[in-house]
Amino acid sequence: MENQEQGRQSFSKHLTQNEVKDRIIFFSYSDVAPFFEFQEGHLFFMDFTDSLGKAWTFIGTFYANAEVGKYVSIKWPQFSSEKGLKANDEVIFTERPRREGEAPWKKLNVVIKRKIRLFGQDIWGELKV
Repeated sequence: MENQEQGRQSFSKHLTQNEVKDRIIFFSYSDVAPFFEFQEGHLFFMDFTDSLGKAWTFIGTFYANAEVGKYVSIKWPQFSSEKGLKANDEVIFTERPRREGEAPWKKLNVVIKRKIRLFGQDIWGELKV
């Protein structure tokens, strides 16, 4: 069986305690630059679909800081609350084929994976909430 996600671009990270508490996620500019168009200090909107098919809109901001470098913050308070995100959850954003007539920014899926310990083994499973 062919993996439908194979060959698609993605970016991901494990959430920190502060990101979970503040309901915001940070990415290096280089991780997300191929996916979005943005200008420093301006808000941009990102439309995603979760693993249950529900559509979400997140708000992002691009920053350039001499000490930290270039980075993007993504605010997602409702998504974070409804999914019950925890520190160390892995958030994976995967490009999906653009549908005809769809706006250019509507092209990503979001999947959350959580580690559980089962019979002495760490297992990562997709969070379906």
